[in-house]
Amino acid sequence: MRVYLPATFNMLVELNENSEFFARSGWGFASTQALNEFYTEGDEEEIAYSAFLEASMASLRLLAIGDEPHFPRRRVVISADIDDAQITPMPDMGDPVVKLDPARVSLDDVVCVHVDVEESEAATAKAIEVIDTADLGDQDAELAVGDALDNFMAYYDVSELPFLVELL
Repeated sequence: MRVYLPATFNMLVELNENSEFFARSGWGFASTQALNEFYTEGDEEEIAYSAFLEASMASLRLLAIGDEPHFPRRRVVISADIDDAQITPMPDMGDPVVKLDPARVSLDDVVCVHVDVEESEAATAKAIEVIDTADLGDQDAELAVGDALDNFMAYYDVSELPFLVELL
């Protein structure tokens, strides 16, 4: 199953150096049965994109922790094809939420990486500041988070990972 894993640039460095990384707390997002049932319209690609957006919002939350030394204002989503036996849907946590057990993701499973472009950093920084307030229903904060989620994330094939880590 294709799983979208929220990440940070430091996790990309780990993936590049160790040929593996660990999904934070084992969480990921996917086109689960619950997510597919939620949508009455839309094709598989649109449904997968909604799971991808959830992963990009979770990347904001990882950045909000404030311990990211490299590119602290850029969202990262790692797309990986994970064996179904390793995935447990968690619909009580949200329709696209899955738990990975083990949480270890091998470089061989990774398909691609998406990273915020430099022009997105200001909106991402604002979203990081207000994401908790947005969760509480503050409309201005929700708009700021939405602005960040609307920004383009550059696509990198997994074969480009060494160059991405070295050159970015």
